[in-house]
Amino acid sequence: MNEHKIIEVENEKSESEDNLIIESVNKFLEKDVKPYVKEFESQDKYPQEIADKMAELGLFGATISPEYGGLGLSAVTYSKIVENVSAVWMSVSGIFNSHLIMCAAVERFGTEEMKRLYLPKFATGEIRGGIALTEPDCGTDLQSIKTKAKKVGNDYIINGTKTWITNSVQGTILAVLVKTDPYITPAHKGMSLILVEKKDGFVSRKLKKLGYRGIDTGEVQLENVKVPISNLIGETEGKGLKQILAGLELGRINVAARGVGVARASLEDSIEYSKVRKTFGKPISEHQSIQIKLAEMATKLEASRLLTEQAAKAYDSGNRSDLQAGMAKLFATETALFNSTEAMRIHGGFGYSPEYNIERYYRDAPLLAIGEGTNELQKLIIAKQLVSEG
Repeated sequence: MNEHKIIEVENEKSESEDNLIIESVNKFLEKDVKPYVKEFESQDKYPQEIADKMAELGLFGATISPEYGGLGLSAVTYSKIVENVSAVWMSVSGIFNSHLIMCAAVERFGTEEMKRLYLPKFATGEIRGGIALTEPDCGTDLQSIKTKAKKVGNDYIINGTKTWITNSVQGTILAVLVKTDPYITPAHKGMSLILVEKKDGFVSRKLKKLGYRGIDTGEVQLENVKVPISNLIGETEGKGLKQILAGLELGRINVAARGVGVARASLEDSIEYSKVRKTFGKPISEHQSIQIKLAEMATKLEASRLLTEQAAKAYDSGNRSDLQAGMAKLFATETALFNSTEAMRIHGGFGYSPEYNIERYYRDAPLLAIGEGTNELQKLIIAKQLVSEG
């Protein structure tokens, strides 16, 4: 009985602390992000001050264990933060998401020495980075990567090209998926994940995009980059694909939460606009055609939020969560696409203008259906899990 009460008190304390963090993030968004979104987004300018303030809030260590200096937030709390950030400006959430996937790989699979060396600096944002998986000729099919790491003495020599890499320009380190044995079959047995800090031979350039502006998505050229063998994540080669796929479960929950944020913003802006915009002598919110759109948007939004929360709870349980994460990512991102399109229609010509946020939601949403594994891939993941469970 007493033990049960202690557990309840601890849970209440944890929830209270998490709520304080969410409240702090919301205040930061209102004061330091919302007033500057249009400026940074229109110029495709990296929001350095915003990123630095996120570091002060501890967001670069959001899911890192307190043992290594992080906040140790649950995926449930983390996904709520991502939703709120994305409802204001989706690009900002990408700055710490890619970073935290890298952190998760190190914390789950790295040696204790690697964890002690890197995680405290990752948590404070002193070192910021991300993951480098995709290549010019390789996206969903990661086993086809061509970037190689050759062991020479006590170092790896890495050569290859990575593309669409978040934090590759402003960041200082990447967890790079490479082939340490390009000849073994199946190919995944020869793939490894290595931490690569910026140094000679590491050249990155920012890529232009339709949406998701401000954040530094780049192409990375790695030419004879020398990395200590100790930077191999895990103690043996050939585990890289498995390691990064485990990290992508958190990434897909993040992207699902981003979808919820964009879908929410699209709905909220549409409700507000429908109350003030008048046609045929009354607000358009009183027209059935608009009411039907708002009802569909709201229902899909709520379903997306519940699926995302379910996936986050599965992740927090420590069990495999790729089925739930795949479902959440698929549905929430399709909802972001749906809601942003309906918002554009509700706003009419004004939705097509950068004076309103709708056109930004409309440009940002398509990325969510592509990033962290395309939605077509999510359907295959879901189906395979269903068949294997049967």
